[in-house]
Amino acid sequence: MGTFIAIGNRGIIDNYMMQERLTSLVRANQEIVQENDRLKEVILLLRNDLPYIEMVARNELGMVKKGDIVYRFAP
Repeated sequence: MGTFIAIGNRGIIDNYMMQERLTSLVRANQEIVQENDRLKEVILLLRNDLPYIEMVARNELGMVKKGDIVYRFAP
């Protein structure tokens, strides 16, 4: 009977493993919530902040505006 309590379904070892799994899932969930919050901030910036939009257009899309001097280097 004692071994069943320690090893069996819902025993001490099973309970410990489930607690470890829960801890891991809670940690992963917290990371996802933080990433979602960061993405919400980026969305707000992309909707409302013209200097941020310009920075993204220049850095990530390689766009230039009239009057910029563009240098191209051959490989």
